[in-house]
Amino acid sequence: MWDALSVNPLSISGAYVFTPAIHGDERGSFLEWYREDRLIDAAGHPMRLAQANCSISRKGVLRGVHFADVPPGQAKYVTCVSGAVLDVVVDIRTGSPTFGRWEAVELDDRARKGVYIGEGLGHAFMALSDEAVVIYLCSEPYAPAREHGIHPLDPELGIVWPADVEPLLSPKDAAAPTLAEAEATGLLPRYDDCRDYQGRLREAGISDALA
Repeated sequence: MWDALSVNPLSISGAYVFTPAIHGDERGSFLEWYREDRLIDAAGHPMRLAQANCSISRKGVLRGVHFADVPPGQAKYVTCVSGAVLDVVVDIRTGSPTFGRWEAVELDDRARKGVYIGEGLGHAFMALSDEAVVIYLCSEPYAPAREHGIHPLDPELGIVWPADVEPLLSPKDAAAPTLAEAEATGLLPRYDDCRDYQGRLREAGISDALA
């Protein structure tokens, strides 16, 4: 059976990589870059679509590590439609078995993979090509009062960014706290709160399906 969009979990719970089957001929190519049913199979609940973003970055631009208060958090489904980025998921949920762990996936306009980042996880990416266009679906609209960041170059976090690319951060991201500082001030989401909220999403999804 043709699998239009295969799904694999990352080492951090609540994060998945989606790899599409790309069909091409002399006209070009076609793929399914997002399917709700595959996401529900993986995450256990549907993703509410509240906002869709498009980010255009020149080489070296480093965005993140961004996250939102839970509840409701902000789940994201991310793909790169032009160029290439190194996309990074960070477990910033206090009490999580993988707290402080990160995992990177290269997203580009060849394999056209997508990454799902569940509520409570941190997200960052660096543009690897001269220009990179990233689009992402969001479960909640942008709310400045609930949005936060961790410094992406925090040495204790230890994300391995490409050594041959000079990182370019926004003033806001450059001023973000380290993971330890954010934890000490109570800024980070709690693992149990994230699990409870996602459990409510699953229950709501089942209720909607039975309605």
